[in-house]
Amino acid sequence: MENLDLNGKSVLITGGTGSLGKALTKRIFAKWPDVRRLVIFSRDEQKQFVMAQEYPTKRYPAIRFFIGDVRDRERLVRAMQGVDQVIHAAAMKHVHLAEYNPSECIKTNVGGAENVIYAALEAGVQRVVALSTDKACAPINLYGATKLTSDKLFIAANNIKGKNPIRFSVVRYGNVMGSNGSVIPFFLNKRNEAYLPITDPRMTRFNISLDGGVDMVFHALANAWGGEIFIPKIPSYRITDVARAIAPDVEQRVIGIRPGEKIHEEMITPSDSFYTYDMGKYYAILPSVPTWDLESFKQEFGAELVDNGFSYNSGTNTDWVTVDDLRSFITTHVDSSFVA
Repeated sequence: MENLDLNGKSVLITGGTGSLGKALTKRIFAKWPDVRRLVIFSRDEQKQFVMAQEYPTKRYPAIRFFIGDVRDRERLVRAMQGVDQVIHAAAMKHVHLAEYNPSECIKTNVGGAENVIYAALEAGVQRVVALSTDKACAPINLYGATKLTSDKLFIAANNIKGKNPIRFSVVRYGNVMGSNGSVIPFFLNKRNEAYLPITDPRMTRFNISLDGGVDMVFHALANAWGGEIFIPKIPSYRITDVARAIAPDVEQRVIGIRPGEKIHEEMITPSDSFYTYDMGKYYAILPSVPTWDLESFKQEFGAELVDNGFSYNSGTNTDWVTVDDLRSFITTHVDSSFVA
């Protein structure tokens, strides 16, 4: 296993002004203060303007803010010149908006993935880590289908690189607690109203923090051999418990699931079990035809093949977050002024 060192390296983050992009930026400057260049690539100029106030170039001379869209291949090629590592976090991610605007979702999530791969190969990038989602696993909505397609593109990119030493890998996890658009900020905003809207009382989700997501990305940058989908071992929570943690005395009113929404998150299906390995802290779904020696990989990481038919589902998980745990997390990581 390798130790990651980004000092002296150039890193580019697509979707760099999002929740994960900002968390990655914070960690990079804290852990590798001599990073040569950190490119924040995104299309929202207002978010870049706000983020630039937090990271002024006089204090952070390595940072670069690059307006651009992953749909624009030429702009990506330009932005990746001299870049060593790429973290692809840009996506159209809201399920219901993707259902209503399917062409836009496909252009960003599928066409954007193709463009990132092309630009990385053209620019001589060394490592690319793409962010996936639980919704790419046995997808039932367009967002999930586009992210599954994206995953397949990044995995297959290892087959077309030729003699280029670049490695493409994927990290997959569910909802990040407290991130933009997630249920906790939504419930916090609703806690003083007459009721909290619950889509389905059976609903469960995997629980990962922003720091946990950042850890996964850096693990993949350091250790990927090319073609892996890394998946964290994390607890689940019940949506009703989140509501109880935030507003224990407020009515929970069931409103029904939204178009394309699942009751439970799934990150590994039984069909994936034939290629899924337990790597200790993480699982990894390996490519069906890897470009490297499987036995050497297993020996390097102590990786063990899971049982046939194994699946990883938030509803059947054996590790659960309690109401008290959720309340503590919200106070510590989301809203320090929160008092349930």
